[in-house]
Amino acid sequence: MSATAQEAPSAGARILPRAGLIVLAALLVASVAALAGARFGLMLAIGLGIGMTLEGLRFGFAGPWRAMILRREPAGVLAQLLSIGLVAVVALPLLANSGGELVGAEAPIGFAMIGGAFIFGAAMQVVLGCGSGTLVNAGSGNPVGLVALPFFALGSFLGAYHLIWWTELGALPIMTLSGISGLGITLTGLLAVAAILLWRAAPGTRTIPRRLFVAALLLAAFAIGNLLVAGQPWGVVYGLGLWVAKGAAGMGLDLAGSAFWSAPGNAARIEASVLTDYTSLTDFGLIAGAFIVASWRAGGLSAPLPKLPARAWAATVIAGLLLGYSSRLAFGCNVGAFFSGISTGSLHGWVWFAAAFYGSYYGIKLRPVLGLEARR
Repeated sequence: MSATAQEAPSAGARILPRAGLIVLAALLVASVAALAGARFGLMLAIGLGIGMTLEGLRFGFAGPWRAMILRREPAGVLAQLLSIGLVAVVALPLLANSGGELVGAEAPIGFAMIGGAFIFGAAMQVVLGCGSGTLVNAGSGNPVGLVALPFFALGSFLGAYHLIWWTELGALPIMTLSGISGLGITLTGLLAVAAILLWRAAPGTRTIPRRLFVAALLLAAFAIGNLLVAGQPWGVVYGLGLWVAKGAAGMGLDLAGSAFWSAPGNAARIEASVLTDYTSLTDFGLIAGAFIVASWRAGGLSAPLPKLPARAWAATVIAGLLLGYSSRLAFGCNVGAFFSGISTGSLHGWVWFAAAFYGSYYGIKLRPVLGLEARR
């Protein structure tokens, strides 16, 4: 029986709930705009669009890396590279001519950054979700994502708390590619990676499906919108740590012992409304956008609790903590470091990509050992 035929009997019953979801999304955006300002309402709308794109078109980061490593299927990673390239074509000239009004996702390359990226790559394969993926998984009702997300946030807070100590172990100065020459080098690098993936691809897997192509275009558009509205690239990890920092401060915890959280800019964000933090708004949008799509979809939000052994749930908790902690050391996740780092010219994005991809190889091997999937 076709999907259309299956849905026909209940179509009338779903008109109101689906209309209600649309109204809910509009009300959320309007409420944030009224409470914090139009720019912040627009940021939530961008986050909703990203969440709906990732969940609705099944676009992600951890899954495609897994597909390339296990089955030599490069389509998902190629779509990621395409989206990054499209953003770079717009972002790098904008950054070069913005007079400092726009900033890129710049970070230094160091021991902690490389090690953090490696650990992040392994941990994201354990829970099958990177930063954006964990938010989307939680929003769509995935039990593993729901368990991992709060520990991801806690790990992000703790990683930021200790960040300065880790960076003092040694790091190079921030290095960036800028302007037209930087754009040429970036696009050449993306094409070189794509060529390697195509060379290694299994027969019959060298094309990008229309679904992923559309998702890559939409994601690029939203990422560019994020840069223009917020003045900074799309990120994920900072917002998660900020939520915990605000909670800790609200409970009376003194954050003066952290050079990161006591820095004037971060201390001000802890005191300010979360509705004025751009990264938090896009994170909220990712969760809500995934929830809307999952609620709309037939059978959405009905995933049963997986029958996993206790060690698998323990591994999910630990992996969530490591995802948050390591991503702060690595100056971002697949979004903040890989996607936004490369597309705005930061060389740390390329190093992050290599280290995290290598870590993913070992994370995939850990899943059967930890009871998260059957041994092959």
